[in-house]
Amino acid sequence: MEICRLLLFFAAISSIFRLIHATSGEDDPIYQACVGHCKKTGCVGEKCFQHCDFSSGENPIDGPWYLQEPLYQRWKQWDCLSDCRYHCMIAREEGRQKLGLQPIKYHRKWPFQRVYGIQEPVSVAFSVLNLAIQFHGWVSFFILVNYNLPFSAKKKPYYEYTGLWHIYAILSMNSWIWSAVSHSRDVELTEKLDYSSVVAFIGYSLLVAILRAFNVRDEASRVMIAAPIVAFVTTHILYLNFYQLDYGLNIKVCIAMTMLQFILWVVWAGFTRHPSRGKLWLVAAGGILSTIIKIYDFPPYMGYVDADALWHAFSIPLTYLWWSFVRDDSEFGTTTLIKKAK
Repeated sequence: MEICRLLLFFAAISSIFRLIHATSGEDDPIYQACVGHCKKTGCVGEKCFQHCDFSSGENPIDGPWYLQEPLYQRWKQWDCLSDCRYHCMIAREEGRQKLGLQPIKYHRKWPFQRVYGIQEPVSVAFSVLNLAIQFHGWVSFFILVNYNLPFSAKKKPYYEYTGLWHIYAILSMNSWIWSAVSHSRDVELTEKLDYSSVVAFIGYSLLVAILRAFNVRDEASRVMIAAPIVAFVTTHILYLNFYQLDYGLNIKVCIAMTMLQFILWVVWAGFTRHPSRGKLWLVAAGGILSTIIKIYDFPPYMGYVDADALWHAFSIPLTYLWWSFVRDDSEFGTTTLIKKAK
């Protein structure tokens, strides 16, 4: 019952803020007129784009090398339409700011300031930092269980969840890689890869939480528990990629799985009196707070820092603390099993 109340609470908050930010900038007549003019002339005000140059009658991409776009722009698919939309959005927001109006979303995205062609530079930087912290946590865990802790008679780590955490690290780093790519240039492909990798990571995190909380060691039992979770996560990913990229549904699914695993970890740590339960509780509290910030979804400050960027920033210390708990748990589990063996 408490889990249902939590999920309903977060769903209600999400619905309220979606209503608050329901205005779409692409429906603004001034913005539409600007984009239409840019598509015909290739210019927004005094700024013109070489890939919108229709005077020569040839596509610059197929033309001489000196007319072609830089490689990083071609990779990020900054074509005529996307550049027109971006500069019209910036021009329109400057006009709205002079009138004292708040920023609004254009094509589901806040008006960010690009830096060297990167769409959301702050989120990209924090994604890369999270990737580095995840890698550091994984390496430190690997060194601990393989070189600093004793092995069993079968020449394997005593800690029976070692393999699960290795897979966890790989899926986590994969999600942060695609997060950085998607925030660099948000097109349909990068967006789907980002969402899919996040769903896979959160789903697997829920599986690890269940297996560790209920101390499931038997391989057959692990497969039986994993089967419905893998089936659900796979179905959801296929739905997003091949049927409909439903952003609202995806947020609800991710929040539900995240809150469920937080509850599992917190309750388990309290009942078992785990020596590092304080770290776990801090991670859970910080995770819930960062999730609320992400749901709030406020406009980017100075065109750079929005709720998503702050959520990425919160994840950095929480990830470091999380891997510290994983290392402590491996030491605790190893010590417990050695005592039982004696």
